[in-house]
Amino acid sequence: MVSREPANPMKPVVDPAAWSAADLADDQGWVHELSDTDIAELDTVVHTLDSRISDVLEITDSDIDLPSLGPRLEGIADDIIEGRGLALIRGIPVERYTRLQSAIAFWCIGSFVGEPVSQNAKGHLLGHVQDLGGTSLKNPNNRGYQTHDGLPYHCDSCDVVVLMCLHPSKSGGESTVVSSLNIYNEMLKRNPAATAALTEAIYRDRRNEVPNGRKPWFQLPVFNFHKDYMTVSWQGGYIRSAQRFDELPRHSDDLKDGLDLFNKLANELAYSMEFKPGDIQLLHNHVTVHSRTAFEDFPEYERKRHLLRLWLATPNGRPLSPAYKNRYGKLEPGVRPAGGIIVPGTVFKAPLEAE
Repeated sequence: MVSREPANPMKPVVDPAAWSAADLADDQGWVHELSDTDIAELDTVVHTLDSRISDVLEITDSDIDLPSLGPRLEGIADDIIEGRGLALIRGIPVERYTRLQSAIAFWCIGSFVGEPVSQNAKGHLLGHVQDLGGTSLKNPNNRGYQTHDGLPYHCDSCDVVVLMCLHPSKSGGESTVVSSLNIYNEMLKRNPAATAALTEAIYRDRRNEVPNGRKPWFQLPVFNFHKDYMTVSWQGGYIRSAQRFDELPRHSDDLKDGLDLFNKLANELAYSMEFKPGDIQLLHNHVTVHSRTAFEDFPEYERKRHLLRLWLATPNGRPLSPAYKNRYGKLEPGVRPAGGIIVPGTVFKAPLEAE
C-alpha cells in the first residue's frame, strides 16, 4: 500500500484508502478467513455469554476474552481506520448459532473496531437489513435497508459500518464498494469546477430524523479537508431530496454536474463482492461509499435475506472537520462528531428481529 501524504483541497490525494477495483482484486489482504482456533475462541465467548444474558447491551469489555483472535481483529481494525478502509471477515458459524448467539459474536467482533452508536430514530444499536415491505425512497419516511430495491451509492452517518450476513437472498443483493478518495481523484481530472462545488457546504435532508433544536436539514460538504486528511461524505439522494424545502437555494449547474459525475464514477470504479452466511463486511464511511443491487427473496420467512448491522464510532479515527457537527444533535465539547442519530425520545436498544 502507498503511504499517506498530506491532503489539500483541489490536489490529488495520496492515501492507502485511494484504491481501485483492480487493486482490491490483485491484493486480497483485506479478506480474512477465520481459523479453527479463532472459531473455537469465539464459540467459548458466545456460549458463556449466551448462558447468562438476553441482550447484547449487557456485554462488557471484560466479557470478551479472545487471546488469539483479539490481536488479529485489532490489526484488521487498524487497516480499516488507517489503511485501505475496508475488510471482509469470513467463517462466523451462523448456521449453528441461534439469533442471540449470532448477535453476541457480531457485537464482540465489532467491539475491536469501535463503539456502537444509534442507527436511526428508534435508537437501534444493533440494526437489521431486511425487506420489511418499504417502497419508494421518494417518501422521506422510508429507508432503503428495509426494502428489496437496489440502493444508490452512499456512506452511513458514522465512522465504520459493519454488516454480517445471516441469510443471503435467493438472487441479487450483490454488495459493491468504491474508494471515495479514488472518485475524488478521478473527478479532479475530468471536471475541476464540479469537484470544487462538492468542497462547499451543501444542504442535506434529515429525512424526518430531526434532533432536538435542529432544522430538518443540515450543511456538510462532500469533500472535506482537515488536519492533512481528506474525508468524503456522500449521500447523493439526501442532497437531492433537500431540494423539497422551498426555503433552500436551488442547486447550481456545477453542483448538479458534481452530483452526476460522482455517481457516474462510483458505478464505473466499483468493486463487487458476494455476501455468504457468516461473512462480516466492515467499511470506513469517510473513505468509501457502498451500494447494493436489487434482490429477490425466498418465500419462506426464515430464509429471507437478513443482515445484522452495526454503526461504530472510532474515537481515535480519521480527523473530521467541524462541519461534521452539523449532522448530529447531541455533542459534548471535545467529543468526536460521529455519534449516530439522536432525536427527542430516543432510547437505545438492540432488537433481535427487524422492526
